[in-house]
Amino acid sequence: MRRTVCWRAAQRKVLMAEWSRVARRIRVPLGFVFAVLYFWLARPSWRSIALGAVGLVPGLLIRALASGHVRKNEALATSGPYAYTRNPLYLGSLLIGIGFAVAARSWWVGVVLVVMFFAIYLPVIRDEEAFLRVRFPEFDEYERRVPRMLPRIAPPGSGGEGGGFSFDLYMKHCEYNALLGSVLLTGSLIAKMTWLS
Repeated sequence: MRRTVCWRAAQRKVLMAEWSRVARRIRVPLGFVFAVLYFWLARPSWRSIALGAVGLVPGLLIRALASGHVRKNEALATSGPYAYTRNPLYLGSLLIGIGFAVAARSWWVGVVLVVMFFAIYLPVIRDEEAFLRVRFPEFDEYERRVPRMLPRIAPPGSGGEGGGFSFDLYMKHCEYNALLGSVLLTGSLIAKMTWLS
């Protein structure tokens, strides 16, 4: 009995690892497919676009700040937004997604967004954290102090070291693409509302 339970747990772990690799590969192409579906399902209004901006703008700001603090594969980012949440880039993306779901005025968009987050992004986050745990020995202490997604409210205290925001890193990571994409998608919503309604 114990052997069967252990075997099933091992199988589940292997399947989760495999799905994380698949999710990592398909998340960007799936995003483009979702954008087409999004545009088709969206029923925007001026009010829904304004309400959506309440999530969209902070999401873009969080992503911009986070990209200016992360030195991928070189150092564990613990400063700036990383002092409050281990995954500020994904938190920013989630807020952007919520903002666009509100702007679309389509509950189908919200359902697809939730499914994509749990099916695609959560496994990718787990996979990335497993990589960081192996690469950076200090990750265990960081993980203990800082929540995975929802930011802590308390001031960072110790562990927020690592320097300030770097515009060079922001540019290196091409984070301006999130802003450009958001502007284009918002413009598409306005065009759909104005000319296709």
